[in-house]
Amino acid sequence: MLKRLIEIILEKSFDLHDTPDIQLASGKFSNFYIDCKPTTLDPEGKYLIANLIFDKISDIGINAIGGLSTGADPISDAVSLFSFFEKKPIKAFYVRKEIKDHGTKKKIEGDVQKGSRVVIVDDVITTGSSTIQAIESARQEGLEVVKVIVLVDREEGGRAEILKLVSDFESIVTKQSLMEVFNARYRKKRTASRQPLATYQTM
Repeated sequence: MLKRLIEIILEKSFDLHDTPDIQLASGKFSNFYIDCKPTTLDPEGKYLIANLIFDKISDIGINAIGGLSTGADPISDAVSLFSFFEKKPIKAFYVRKEIKDHGTKKKIEGDVQKGSRVVIVDDVITTGSSTIQAIESARQEGLEVVKVIVLVDREEGGRAEILKLVSDFESIVTKQSLMEVFNARYRKKRTASRQPLATYQTM
């Protein structure tokens, strides 16, 4: 199951350049880019992600799963739906980047209350800033963050920063595991067919 998920990420969400010309939201430049949305919004991708994450959280007594919009939204939705079919329902919630200036003006969207035990999820981490924002927002609303799970860890310091706040952290896929499969199966094919890409802005 994990092997298939890595294949989907490489097929739909990964690109590698010869030089570090891809600008990240942190301001850093990188030679590889991961946009998880084509994977997290893909039917098979959703199923695999939900299955893998549910296995890690189904027995730790949590009430809800969520993270910063929009990267975390399809992940938390998929896990919540999967949990219902497994008869261990887990609610989903969204953390807004900015509070709306109308309506209920909520920072957290979803049926969660103070004291709820929650898992924070994210699609990709580099420095961990978006995940940390979600953790801090959840705690400000009185939620107990018991675990953090990210789909892809770029292994550029984010894990260490998150562990300063939450001791239970896991990544489903790492840069190392992606590159091992890429180098074994995809490099020759991508090198032959890849077209130059514009600079991307990532979350």
